[in-house]
Amino acid sequence: MMKPVPLAEAENLPFWRRPVTLLFVMALTMPIAFNSWNALLNNFVIEAANFDGADIGLLHTVREIPGFLAIGVIAVILFIREQVLAMISLMLLGVATAVTAWFPSLGGLLFVTLFSSIGFHYYETVNQSLQLQWLPKSRAPQILGWLVAAGSAATLVVYGLIVLTWERFDLSYNTVFMAAGGLTALLALFCLFAYPQFESPHPQTKKLILRRRYWLYYALQFMAGARRQIFVVFAGFMMVEKFGFEVHELTGLYLINLVINMLVAPVLGKAVARFGERRTLIFEYLGLATVFAAYGGVYWFGWGVVLAAILYVIDHILFALALALKTYFQKIADPADIAPTAAVAFTINHIAAVFLPVLLGLLWVISPGAVFGLAAMMALVSLMLSLLIPRHPEPGNETVLSRFAPAPAE
Repeated sequence: MMKPVPLAEAENLPFWRRPVTLLFVMALTMPIAFNSWNALLNNFVIEAANFDGADIGLLHTVREIPGFLAIGVIAVILFIREQVLAMISLMLLGVATAVTAWFPSLGGLLFVTLFSSIGFHYYETVNQSLQLQWLPKSRAPQILGWLVAAGSAATLVVYGLIVLTWERFDLSYNTVFMAAGGLTALLALFCLFAYPQFESPHPQTKKLILRRRYWLYYALQFMAGARRQIFVVFAGFMMVEKFGFEVHELTGLYLINLVINMLVAPVLGKAVARFGERRTLIFEYLGLATVFAAYGGVYWFGWGVVLAAILYVIDHILFALALALKTYFQKIADPADIAPTAAVAFTINHIAAVFLPVLLGLLWVISPGAVFGLAAMMALVSLMLSLLIPRHPEPGNETVLSRFAPAPAE
C-alpha cells in the first residue's frame, strides 16, 4: 500500500485519483451487484428454490441483520482503514452476488445472502463516513446530490441491460449474477490499488460513542428507518397486489424513478445548500405524510392506478432529500466522531427493520390502508422532530433547545 496522502495534498493528484472521484466510482460500482441481485431475486427464489412467503420473509430478515449489527464497523476499523474496509466490503458484496445461483436452496441462499448483506451494509456505513470526512461542508449537499444521481444512473444501466438482454439472449440467472457480481468485485479491487489511502486531518474515534448532544440525529435516523421499511416492503407490493402490475410494468416504474432521480437529485442537493437542513427536512416530512395518507386513500376510497404510480414516484423523490440528514450531522459533529457515529446511526436506522415488516405484514392482511396511515403518522413525528433543528446547526447549537439548556459534550 502507498503512503497515506493527506486530504489537503490530494488536490495535487490527477483528477481521476482524487477523493471525490473515488466516491463517484464507488457510487457507480455498488449498484451493479446489488441492483442486479435485487432485480432477479424474486423470480430466482421461486423458480430455482421453490420459495413461499415464509421463506422470502426469512430471507429478508437475515438480510437486515448485518444492518442492525453495523455497529461492528467500529471494532473492524481498529485494524483496517475505513477506505480499505469499503473496498473489501464491495468485493464481498460482488463475490457473494456472483455465486448466488450456485446455492438454489433455502439454506444456501440464507448463507450467501448473509455474506452479501455484510458487504452491502458495512460498505454503506463506511461510505457515509468517508463522504462526510472528505467533502467540505460548503459543497457537501451539492456533491451528495450528484452522488445520488450517479448511483441512479448505474442502476438505470443495470435494469436497462437486464430488460434488453434477458429474453433476447436467453440469459441464465448464473450468467447475470456472475457478470454483475464479478464486475463489482473487480472494480473494487481496482480502487483498492489504484487510489492512494487518503488521510483525514481528524483521526476518527475508534470506540463506541453515544453523545447526548446528538440525540435529535439519532431520533431522526430511527424514524427514517421505520418509514423506509414501509415504503420498501409495501409500496411496490401494493402496485402488484391491488393493481396487478406485471414484472415489466413494475420495472418500468423503477426506471421512471431512476431517470427522475438522475435529473432531480443534483437540484435537491442545491436546495439543501440554499434553504438549509431545517427547511428541507420539514418539506420532506410534510410531503411524505401527504403521500402516505394518499396511499391510504388509494385503499380506503378506491383512487386509481395512475395516482398510485404518481405517488410512488413522488415518494421516491422525497426520500432523496435524506441527504439533508447527513449534512445536518456533518455540521453538528465533532470531526473525530463521524466514523463511530455513522456505525451507530446505521444500527439505529435498522432497528425497525428487525420487527416492523413482520408486524405490519399482519396488519396488512387486516387493513392495507392502515399500514400507510401509520406511515403518515410516523412522517408527522419526523416533522415535529425536524422543527427542533436550528436554522444554523453547529457544535453547541445542535437543536433549538440548546440555547435554553446546552447539551453536554458526552
